[in-house]
Amino acid sequence: MMQKLQILLVFTLSLLISNQVFGQIQTPAPSPGSKVTQAVGLTEITIEYSRPGVKDREIFGGLVPYGELWRTGANQATKISFDKDVTIGGQKCKAGSYAILTVPNKDEWKFNLYTYESGNFGTYIEKEPAVSFMAKTESDEWSMWSFTMGFGEVKSSSAMLWVMWDKTRVGVPIEVGTEEQVMASIDQVMAGPSAGDYYRAATYYHDAGKDLNKAYEWIKKANAGDNARFWTLRREALILADMGKKKEAITVAKRSMEMAKEAKNDDYVRMNEASIKEWSK
Repeated sequence: MMQKLQILLVFTLSLLISNQVFGQIQTPAPSPGSKVTQAVGLTEITIEYSRPGVKDREIFGGLVPYGELWRTGANQATKISFDKDVTIGGQKCKAGSYAILTVPNKDEWKFNLYTYESGNFGTYIEKEPAVSFMAKTESDEWSMWSFTMGFGEVKSSSAMLWVMWDKTRVGVPIEVGTEEQVMASIDQVMAGPSAGDYYRAATYYHDAGKDLNKAYEWIKKANAGDNARFWTLRREALILADMGKKKEAITVAKRSMEMAKEAKNDDYVRMNEASIKEWSK
């Protein structure tokens, strides 16, 4: 009986090992995935899609019927991502990720961009696209064997997204707000440090035990006008206390505590109460 159990155990282990070996076999995908990232001005655009081949097939009007919604590739839904707002196909499009489904026709395609949820293209079929537009087709004498999406005519504020397969290609113009982005950056830098910059500089100087007078100068600028927040006032109180100005520190700590109460931040309320008690001795 014991011998039979041992034989059964060896046989079971052999099956498990065999399954693990075969489970590790890898084969190439018939429609391999591709990822293309392109900087257009200050905007980054990324496309993730699969690349089926022609394989002696009639593509558009055949394998891909005219007038029907297509996943625009193979396997999972094609995904396009923008890290800033853009205009694509003449339509405004918010920063984010979108699934691209198209309706090919001989002379023009309809592009539908859906807020990206998953790679299952079927989940988008019954939904309203976030952005929709038309684009004209062009014909080439030479054939693009693998389905291809990429960028051309890349300029500082625009580019063309090209969709190409077999002898058909479709160009989609993309415009980005480079000028507005650059001007906003210039305005921000030329306006000088922000309240947040002063707060971070004061915090570093205070925590590192550097010049407290300079830290206090910066924290006062951080709290100037309507910029004061309960956490920035807390830092000002701590700096004043370390400068030996406990009376002033208590006054600022009380302001921080009141603002923390309004914000329902119990942690800062408790910290300020403890500090006021300590500094009042």
